[in-house]
Amino acid sequence: MPRSAAGWTIAVFGGLALLLGAVGLIRPELTLELLGFEVLEPAERATGDHTRTFVVASSMASFNMGVYYLLAACLDWRPFFGFTVVFRLLTFTVFSTLVLTEVAPGRFFGVALWEGLGAVATAAGLWYDRRRNGNQPVTATGAGG
Repeated sequence: MPRSAAGWTIAVFGGLALLLGAVGLIRPELTLELLGFEVLEPAERATGDHTRTFVVASSMASFNMGVYYLLAACLDWRPFFGFTVVFRLLTFTVFSTLVLTEVAPGRFFGVALWEGLGAVATAAGLWYDRRRNGNQPVTATGAGG
């Protein structure tokens, strides 16, 4: 179980990444639908269209990432939490750009928003945890450095 506010934000993201990764492994078409992409029957796909393979591979990465996040949350690995804030904000920027440039469908902005809000929630959790500990840095082994 997470021992900090920031740890809980990481655990929630990890749990959802694991769950959605599992959905994509079992039903890749459902993942495409959730993201707002058109779903074609296998017979309708052009030769060399490997969309399903890519979705399954991405889903496996999501599943694995969920495991990593859950492990980090259980260990209360604070440096990892801070690291995720930066890269989730980067992900928000890249995914938003894909939608704004019409490379991805509008519904894909939900993924960008999820990443951006998750980064903000984790940053807020880190700030809250630090204040709760008398403004001392919080390390993986507890308060203080």
